[in-house]
Amino acid sequence: MHEYAIEIENLKKSFKKLDVLKGVNLTVKPGEVLTLLGPNGAGKTTIIRILSTLLKPDSGKVIVNGYNLKTQAQEIRQSIGLTGQYTAVDEYLTGLENLEMMGRLYHLNRTEIKQRVPKLLEQFDLMEAARRPVKNYSGGMRRKLDLAAGLIASPPIVFLDEPTSSLDPRSRLAVWEIIKYLVSEGITVFLTTQHLEEADTLADRVAVINGGRIIANDTPERLKNLVGKERLELVFKTSEDFARALTIIKGSELYHDQKTNTVSLAVERGVIDIQEILNRMEKAGIQVETLTLRKPTLDDVFMHFTGRKSEEGEGLKA
Repeated sequence: MHEYAIEIENLKKSFKKLDVLKGVNLTVKPGEVLTLLGPNGAGKTTIIRILSTLLKPDSGKVIVNGYNLKTQAQEIRQSIGLTGQYTAVDEYLTGLENLEMMGRLYHLNRTEIKQRVPKLLEQFDLMEAARRPVKNYSGGMRRKLDLAAGLIASPPIVFLDEPTSSLDPRSRLAVWEIIKYLVSEGITVFLTTQHLEEADTLADRVAVINGGRIIANDTPERLKNLVGKERLELVFKTSEDFARALTIIKGSELYHDQKTNTVSLAVERGVIDIQEILNRMEKAGIQVETLTLRKPTLDDVFMHFTGRKSEEGEGLKA
């Protein structure tokens, strides 16, 4: 057992004149779920493509499962599973045939394939659909089959690049349960996502990438405590009240959403700040429909470190 399942040191990658990775440093322990967050274009997928040997870095040290990327890429490929943003299954084959094909591509023998495929179909709740062409599968079923294909060789490390993108809530929860099962089996999971609730639910550690570098790396709770400030969310009854409130409300990290007539701001003095804001609304004759005080979330962490809202929470504008 190695101290780290994944080690990244001073990783750099450019595309023509665009520097995407400017010196990424990151480690992941065996059996850990590391969730990588960052704005679109920050380099999340680039990192996964490098770690899974699909893309060569310009420079830096990369060790995956004890193997050096520069000299042992084949050994890395044999010890990882990969699920990308888009499903990579053959629509004209059945689910059973897809898994059998992946087993052959991983050079498993017939006995191993015969043992692994039924187990995965059962585990991912695909047994009833196993002999149906994948073109007749729902989006959630395709994603589960894609995940199963990445596990056919029982890899100790799995890379999941936005595995629940475009899934409905029910399918997303099913994928979460699968990821939790992987963790219970001691598998290391490197996950990227745009869903901050997903990161909060699954991650042992969250790393935030921005500007080509890792700018935060800790447990979700510690990162939220670091941000520290509670947030007050006000929903106004009419668009007129909403517009007038924006001219009155002052505060740090102020966001607003015109579609929902919502204003959100950080409050440092708790009840004192809330009372002052409500007094201003009352004097101006502005009606507040609902008021919510909440503790920091990963969306606040994302904003704190990147200077912008996450894609998941992009409705609120600074």
